[in-house]
Amino acid sequence: MADDQHGETLTAEIASARDIVCGDAGLLLAQARQGGLVVAVRFGGDAVWVILRRDGDDDGGIALRLPVFGADATVRVLPSDGLMAAVQWRSAVGSATLRLSGDHFGLEQVRAHYDFTPSVDLRMGRLPRDVIVFDRDGQPARSGFTLEAQQRKMNTGLLYFKLDRPALGAVLYLQNLSSLNPYFNATGSKPENAVQCDWPELGYSPPLNPETNQAILPRGKTLVLYDTILAVRAYPQCEEGDSAWQFLDMIGAIYPLISPPRAEFRDWPARAEASVHDLLHAPEARIEHFGHTYFHPYTASEYPDVMVQLAIAAAVEDWGHWQGMRHPLVRTILAGLEGFHDRSLGTLRRYLPNVGKDKNPNAVDSWYLYHPMLNLANLALAGYDEARALFLDTIDYGIRAARHFSYRWPILYDLRDFSVIQAVAEPDRRGQTDVGGIYAWVMLQAFELTLDRRYVDEAMRAIDAARGMRFDLNYQANLTAWGAAACIRLWRITERKDYLKQSYVYLASFFHNSQIWQSDIGLARHWRNFLGVTCLQDAPYMAAYECFDSFAAFERYLDYGGPNLIPSVRLLLSEYCRHALDRAWFYYPDALPEEGIAQRDIRNGYIKRGLNFPVEDLYPDGQPAGQVGQEIYGCGAAMIYTSRTFRRIEGAPFLLWCDVFVRAMHQIDAQTLSLRIDGPAGSTARLALVPLGGGLPASLSPRLATSDGRALPFHMQDGRLEAQVPADAALLLAWEVPQDGG
Repeated sequence: MADDQHGETLTAEIASARDIVCGDAGLLLAQARQGGLVVAVRFGGDAVWVILRRDGDDDGGIALRLPVFGADATVRVLPSDGLMAAVQWRSAVGSATLRLSGDHFGLEQVRAHYDFTPSVDLRMGRLPRDVIVFDRDGQPARSGFTLEAQQRKMNTGLLYFKLDRPALGAVLYLQNLSSLNPYFNATGSKPENAVQCDWPELGYSPPLNPETNQAILPRGKTLVLYDTILAVRAYPQCEEGDSAWQFLDMIGAIYPLISPPRAEFRDWPARAEASVHDLLHAPEARIEHFGHTYFHPYTASEYPDVMVQLAIAAAVEDWGHWQGMRHPLVRTILAGLEGFHDRSLGTLRRYLPNVGKDKNPNAVDSWYLYHPMLNLANLALAGYDEARALFLDTIDYGIRAARHFSYRWPILYDLRDFSVIQAVAEPDRRGQTDVGGIYAWVMLQAFELTLDRRYVDEAMRAIDAARGMRFDLNYQANLTAWGAAACIRLWRITERKDYLKQSYVYLASFFHNSQIWQSDIGLARHWRNFLGVTCLQDAPYMAAYECFDSFAAFERYLDYGGPNLIPSVRLLLSEYCRHALDRAWFYYPDALPEEGIAQRDIRNGYIKRGLNFPVEDLYPDGQPAGQVGQEIYGCGAAMIYTSRTFRRIEGAPFLLWCDVFVRAMHQIDAQTLSLRIDGPAGSTARLALVPLGGGLPASLSPRLATSDGRALPFHMQDGRLEAQVPADAALLLAWEVPQDGG
């Protein structure tokens, strides 16, 4: 250990780096420019260094340290082939190659791809984190350093920070964990909190096998040890909304470098049909109380609660509307809601009056008060008078609760007097920080129902109370998503742009908790986690309900946002929704292998593979899915995905499907349709004609073109006709009407 001039204890690696990053030590292998950055690659004996400084600024910079194994290593420069630099070193224990690339447009973005091939079975201990921030003297540049966000558990391996001295600006560091899957599997490790700020060390340290606290790199196997992406912006934004905007913009800029996997087509209408069938007929789903039908939260487990009933009712209503009918199951559920209605308090209780003594009937999670109200309002807006009456009977209690807590809610409180049962969550010592978001959305639903301006004022107060939380805003993913939607809706109502900017704060916190990588660790190779979001800020898993509820919120957000959204936000939300359509399929037990499903120690009930209800939990580290249980209240997933992405067309023998949202759709005549695809500009979308019933008629002969007449060909894919289309375009679709009517 060594001490710097400020009295801080430095690691040996950082202390020895001074002459490399600020002096002439080491061998200069390459030098290049990327935007306003000067980039140098140096070989320093035990490491290859990538050093970034701002052109003309001698105050310091940032360096990546890539380890060299073996004291006898020699290095050579390879042909760059369009790269900024390519170098290779060899030693008695193996060889490694660094490929350094920059952004073709000239943005200040650098990618360092570093692979290693050992010539022996190499035993590796902990490596220092790979980022050094240094001043003009090579000291850790703590002055002017502000950390905004870092990796949470198995989520994206990122750091987002600001550097005033050296005046580098805003920096987004991302370790592309998708590239590192072979390393994780070869070493029995997982990248939990692998990217952190442990000052003065920052960045990524390759994880070790937890049982041996080491990693054995197998002889002859080439492994990517680092796939580091750095985005730098010279003008850092410090105000909360602007910093969130910059974070989202930088993620959007480097998103293509992450090589997102292909999102597959899934037959959600068939799954939705099967889900409704199981709701109606599976004895594990239903229970009778007081002469009414209620649904269990989990398979034959847990007491019926109000959130479960309304989550199912709202989804079935969407499904029935999609089919052109009012499904009778909705009224069945509505008939039993009075059992939760506490008229003396003027609110809905979580449980029925006969709940068991193992539950506190007066305790309520803060979000649990408002989420049932959201779905009750959805039913009211769909025309159910009894839902409207119950919503308006209970909304004043919701407002009293919000005001009592000054729009900053605890975890758990007593319905009768608002006394706090649990104030904060243990991991972060914070309450339910994003409940104000879903509360604001509910208030705006009340405004839509009544046109009473006081509800808009309440929504504004709730959103305003959340200002200043920055990247600590997220508590539960779907609440954060509805908060973003509430902000964008407030912006449309009030024309105050600060609400548009505040929506970006909610989104930045949401995507901070996302997994912008695809895990192939162990059993996780059987499912998808790409762009999944952990359900809680400290949870180890993605959850089915939070997944599709966030999808529904973002559909509304994009609709309200329109063309005024920054491109990166349109990109990230569209991509989240596109991949949700694929990823969510793997919550269903019949889509998973037997060994991928929890067999014992299931927290709630049991898992029955034949039921079309999703398991609650999928894990990116390969743990078996379903440890929490099989969600009956999550059965609405298939209905939401179907009603948002499959379009019925009068008289057509097919459904129109698209993996981004279709907006304006107008049937010009019996066999011609105009439509608008609402995806991110410059990207592509998949559009398909999915047969209704049997196969597509041979006489269909569909024609698809952009509004300027450019033809877009169809090709047959698994019984449907698919086309690749511009993601942000007006289209015309025409087809022949089969002569036999079929």
